Amino acid sequence: MMERKVKVIAKNRKAFHDFIIVQTLECGIVLQGTEVKSLRNGKCSLQDAYAGFPDARNNELFIINLHIAPYEHGTIYNHEPKRNRKLLISQREAVKLRTAVSEKGLTLIPLSIYFSGRYVKVEIALVKAKKKYDKREDAKKKDAEKEIRKKFRL
Repeated sequence: MMERKVKVIAKNRKAFHDFIIVQTLECGIVLQGTEVKSLRNGKCSLQDAYAGFPDARNNELFIINLHIAPYEHGTIYNHEPKRNRKLLISQREAVKLRTAVSEKGLTLIPLSIYFSGRYVKVEIALVKAKKKYDKREDAKKKDAEKEIRKKFRL
């Protein structure tokens, strides 16, 4: 099988700082035509975006607050920038994620959005929020590693 060419559109760099990543998952996303054109121009923001199950009766996963800027050359039929967009995952995965979110107190956030060949994919992660002291520990580790690298360069 031939590998698809991957082109990253946007990454959520702050996610690695604010959350402990438990599991990642690649899924498709349902988009309109002008949204795809806008993504090809790189007009996307993952800030404040998260994934969830808005309807309690079914296991449809949606990405909420994902901002895709309106297409510049669009007509009156241009898309709404922050609408909820359906994510395409299997029923079994949806059930697993729903139980993890409801029972264990975890959250689903997008890590990146990218083109895989001609398809738009979203990498979502099941995460747990970091406490303030966890963030401080990470900062101390980074500083220590930076100092060690600096000493070896001299």
